[in-house]
Amino acid sequence: MTKPFVGKIALVTGASRGIGAALALQLAQAGAHVVAAARTTGALEELDDRIKAVGGTATLVPLDMKDLDGIARLALALNERHGRLDVLAGNAGMLNTPSPLPHVEPKTWDDLFAVNVTANWQLLRTLDPLLKRAEAGRAVFMTSGLSTLARPYFGVYAVSKAALEIMVRTYAAEVASTNVRANLFSPGQTRTRMMATAFPGVDPATLPSPEDVAKAIVPLCLASCTENGGFYDYRAGRFLQFHPPS
Repeated sequence: MTKPFVGKIALVTGASRGIGAALALQLAQAGAHVVAAARTTGALEELDDRIKAVGGTATLVPLDMKDLDGIARLALALNERHGRLDVLAGNAGMLNTPSPLPHVEPKTWDDLFAVNVTANWQLLRTLDPLLKRAEAGRAVFMTSGLSTLARPYFGVYAVSKAALEIMVRTYAAEVASTNVRANLFSPGQTRTRMMATAFPGVDPATLPSPEDVAKAIVPLCLASCTENGGFYDYRAGRFLQFHPPS
């Protein structure tokens, strides 16, 4: 197996399970030193065992993405230890229990925006200098087709992902003249715990695995990816100029 990420530092948020864990493992297997951030220490330790089993290395960071000061401390630690960041994969996300918008509690609204939007803004704010110090800084953030579908009962999640998208696209425009590239990745329905919670009636056997989805994210983390401010749709298998219709 070729290892295009040898010597690279990659931060993956929401790395304890699902797409985040699969991506962290694949980046480590491809040579990157992975900084794996998530709330669940036990799951991070299990990921570390899997990374070591494929000959990779990782730094585990137990972190609640609502802890903005914690994100700032992580950025400081990365700066002190590595002086740069080659890959930022903003995978951590939160989905509310389906509910009509008027029935959503303020805390639910605040929590979703804290994780899906504000945490990613804090990542960009604190890690931007480190991405710019890398030879080819690459940032990828997980989004959803729900951001444009106006599907009933998923309003808070959809609005938060729409906000994330314009934020990442704005950042991409601001770094266009630098060595940094930032893109959005829409996995669609995937065989994850979040998916099972949101759509319990969907047969998971009909959905792609997190490992398959993660394989499509890895190329967006490479220096050879020159797309900037793009929307990659996993189902279509390519970057789209506009959101998918369904």
